[in-house]
Amino acid sequence: MRLAIATFIVLFLFSCEKKTEIEINSVEITPVFIDSLSIRAIQPLDEKRVWFSADKGKVGLIDGDTPKLAIIKYGDSLLHFRSIATTKEAVFVLSIANPAVLYKIGFNGTEATNIEEVYNEKGENVFYDSMKFWNDNEGIAIGDPVDNCMSVIITRDGGNTWVKLPCENLPKVEKGEAAFAASNSNIAVFGDNAWVATGGKKSRVMHTADKGKTWEIFDTPILRGKAMTGIYSIDFRDEKHGIIFGGNWEDKSYNEGNKAITKNGGKTWRLIANGKEPGYRSSVKYIPGTEGQGIVAIGSPGISFSGDGGKNWKELSKEGFFAIEFVNDSIAFASGNNRISKLVFRE
Repeated sequence: MRLAIATFIVLFLFSCEKKTEIEINSVEITPVFIDSLSIRAIQPLDEKRVWFSADKGKVGLIDGDTPKLAIIKYGDSLLHFRSIATTKEAVFVLSIANPAVLYKIGFNGTEATNIEEVYNEKGENVFYDSMKFWNDNEGIAIGDPVDNCMSVIITRDGGNTWVKLPCENLPKVEKGEAAFAASNSNIAVFGDNAWVATGGKKSRVMHTADKGKTWEIFDTPILRGKAMTGIYSIDFRDEKHGIIFGGNWEDKSYNEGNKAITKNGGKTWRLIANGKEPGYRSSVKYIPGTEGQGIVAIGSPGISFSGDGGKNWKELSKEGFFAIEFVNDSIAFASGNNRISKLVFRE
């Protein structure tokens, strides 16, 4: 009798852990905005509306057939934006390079109301990569090291003011370790957590469990050592389960050591599909509502999909993009050179 009960328990636990594989066999790609821009940061509002920030100082809201666009100048210069984030009442865009300028754009749900500079940082090595908000009041932006730590700025008042964290409060980084401003996705947030992915000399993940007050850093098995190797994108579906993706931008077909998952909040990482397609990708996202089974990774070589948590992958399209953001379990927006497209995934 005890043996029967034990066997039942084992079978029950096994059946609970087994997840249904997600089926997607095609993606419908429809351009919704075309312009001579490099667009690496997007933030959807719903199935029809998406904010973007780009080079040439351009920021916009795609809303139907008539995009609402603005060109932001700093003095006589047109800034290059690769970071964007939204709250209930505002949109934030942050420029790369020197100076780093962060703007708050008031938004009433349909129209931008005003544009205000809320942070400015000057310096030879200043270069900000990505930005996210935990909630409508608290947000974080990440940049390359200026001294011996990553640049981290935090807001606690809805983005009106931003404070840079001192290096004494952050993990030390090695010379040649930085981050990639490829898709506004080298930072992920969930709950009070934030995870920041690095590349170059090292490929590591910084973590805070208290919205930036304290930090730790974990090693990963992702390719490293060259200027363009490392983690390009990170995503978490809950506090424990996450994925990192990247590779070698200079050898995009190389598919070893470029994708890994964690089940313990980033403390340890395990390579997946090592030596198998796809190679380099600049943006990875869990498909909402699939319990981590559905994953899409995109980059300039194309769009790849896994329906079994990253064990196996297939190519859905050779059309290249930089960034992807999901609206729901079947619709996403993707941005790249000269365009933003709406993606509809089908079985």
